[in-house]
Amino acid sequence: MDAFKEAAKAFLEHLDAARNYSAHTLRAYRQDLEQFGRFLEQAGLSSDPERVTRLDIRAYLAHLATLEIGKRTVARKLSTLRSFFRFLVTRSKTAKNPCTGIRSPRLGRTLPRFLDEASVERLLEAPKGQGHLACRDRAILETLYSSGLRVGELVALDVRDVDFIGEVIKARGKGKKERLAPIGRAASQAIDEYLLRRRRDLRFVEVEPEALFLNRFGRRLSQRSVARLLRKYLLSAGLPANASAHTLRHSFATHLLDRGADLRSVQELLGHTSLQTTQMYTHVTTSRLKKAYEKAHPRS
Repeated sequence: MDAFKEAAKAFLEHLDAARNYSAHTLRAYRQDLEQFGRFLEQAGLSSDPERVTRLDIRAYLAHLATLEIGKRTVARKLSTLRSFFRFLVTRSKTAKNPCTGIRSPRLGRTLPRFLDEASVERLLEAPKGQGHLACRDRAILETLYSSGLRVGELVALDVRDVDFIGEVIKARGKGKKERLAPIGRAASQAIDEYLLRRRRDLRFVEVEPEALFLNRFGRRLSQRSVARLLRKYLLSAGLPANASAHTLRHSFATHLLDRGADLRSVQELLGHTSLQTTQMYTHVTTSRLKKAYEKAHPRS
C-alpha cells in the first residue's frame, strides 16, 4: 500500500503544480484513488501500481456496480484511474496502463435543468429584509444568475475582484484560469448595497474582510452554505427544491441563447474550454422552439 500511496501523492502533486487543478478537483481525484486503494486491500489484491492488472480494474468496476452509484460517477472514477496510470507510464513507474481497452459506461444525453425567466424573477425576489445577511443573499442570487458563475467561483471571489464601474467580475474558474464575467447593473447594485450594509453592521466582525461573501461569523462563505441558502429561497418561492446553483448557471446560458446570443459568446461567458461543452444548450433551445412550433403552426 505504501507504493500506491506514494504514487498517488506524486500524481496529485503533479496535477496541482503542473496542471494547476483546483482544490475541488484535486479532492475528487484524491477520494477516487483512496477508494480504489481500499478496494485493492480489501479484495486481497496487490496495491503495487506495477502489478495492478486489467482484471483488477474490471473487478473494481464490478464492485462499484454493487454500490448502485450513477454511471457518470463510475465513468469519472475510471477516468481518474486512466489519468493516474498514464502518469505513471510517462514517469516509467509502470510498464503499461491497465485501464487501456476498458470502456466507460455509456452515458445517455441529459439536458441541463433550468428555470424559466418568471421562475428566476420569483427566486431573486425571495430574500426579504434589509439586514446585511438578506442583502448578501440577494447579491449572491443576482450574481449567480447575471454572470453564470459556478458556485466554486462565486465563493472564491474577493471584494477587489468586483469592478463596479465596468460591471464585471474577475472569476477564477477550473484549472485556476481567470476570466472577466459581466455582472449587470442589478447584480452590481445588489453587491454594492450588501457591502454598505456589511460595513454599517457594528455587531459584525469581518474575520476575512478580503472575501466578498461572508457567513454570519465573518468568514468566507462555503459552497455548502450557498447550497443551503439557495434551497431555502427555492422553497419560499414555491420552486423545485432540487434546483441548484448550477441550475442558475444553466438558466443564464439558456436565456441568453433564447434571446439571440451566439454560441461562441456564451462559451466565453461560461468559461468553457471547448465549444462542444456549450453545445448542449442548443438542444434545450431547439426543443423549446420545436414545442412552440407544434403548438402554434397550423401545419405542425
